[in-house]
Amino acid sequence: MDLFIIHSLNSLLYASVLFLIAGGLSLIYGVMRIVNLAHGNLYAVGAYATAWAVGRMVSGGESSLMLYLLLPVGAVAAAALGAIIEPTLLRPLYKRAEEYQLLVTFGLLLILEDLLRFIWGPYPLSASSLFEALGSLSIAETVYPAYNLVVIVVGAVAAAVLWALIYKTKFGVILRATSQNMRMASALGVNVNRVYMQAFTLGCFMAGLGGAIIVPQQGAVLGMGVDALILAFVVVVIGGLGSLEGALLGALMVGVVREFGIAFFPEVELAVLYFMAAVVLLIRPAGLFGHA
Repeated sequence: MDLFIIHSLNSLLYASVLFLIAGGLSLIYGVMRIVNLAHGNLYAVGAYATAWAVGRMVSGGESSLMLYLLLPVGAVAAAALGAIIEPTLLRPLYKRAEEYQLLVTFGLLLILEDLLRFIWGPYPLSASSLFEALGSLSIAETVYPAYNLVVIVVGAVAAAVLWALIYKTKFGVILRATSQNMRMASALGVNVNRVYMQAFTLGCFMAGLGGAIIVPQQGAVLGMGVDALILAFVVVVIGGLGSLEGALLGALMVGVVREFGIAFFPEVELAVLYFMAAVVLLIRPAGLFGHA
């Protein structure tokens, strides 16, 4: 039973981070119909920016509370980068075929990878002081890192806030109207370009937040963005690209399968994830919550 509790918590940990990445990816696609292949490295930007900021403050002898307040730095950095990318690189391509968007975002993925290497070098960055500062908790008869619970709470709060923002605010109404019929929304006086920039920035913020909250646990390394992107695409394939509810359910399913797969069948862990995605596509080609 103790082992089951620990694996369940680890599943929620993975699911929280995956939802932030996949939710941002789905939000951008749902509003703008852009498959952002650079999304994984925006997650990496969040991880690197937070690790760098925490490292600077640790060397300056700042208090633990100040270090925790620096966690959102990575999310803000990713959002700022997104606010620059959308009007400069993506906006000119909205009326072109999807292949142009895929090529540009794939090129941006490679550019961001080299940019991370150029700014922070080839070596990993760590923010482990945040992970260590909270210590551990006794769950049943097992010791569990307290910081992991913080990640789970942040993921749950982010999901609730995003749901409220999309479905309970005027901004959410405008966002959904633009995603459903951009021409009609524009005819009714909605500034579509501004909505697109806000949606893209919000999606990048979510990806950056995912990188920021996970970096104290596993550090920031080159290549982490591509690995995260692959898992995020598995999540959105299962849940349905463009659906936040699907991103949440897909993240939970992938989190559970990945954690228990690593624990009991490590040799076929990735194969099981892809098999699960394939089965979902055979039954529902648009995903569990997606639309044709």
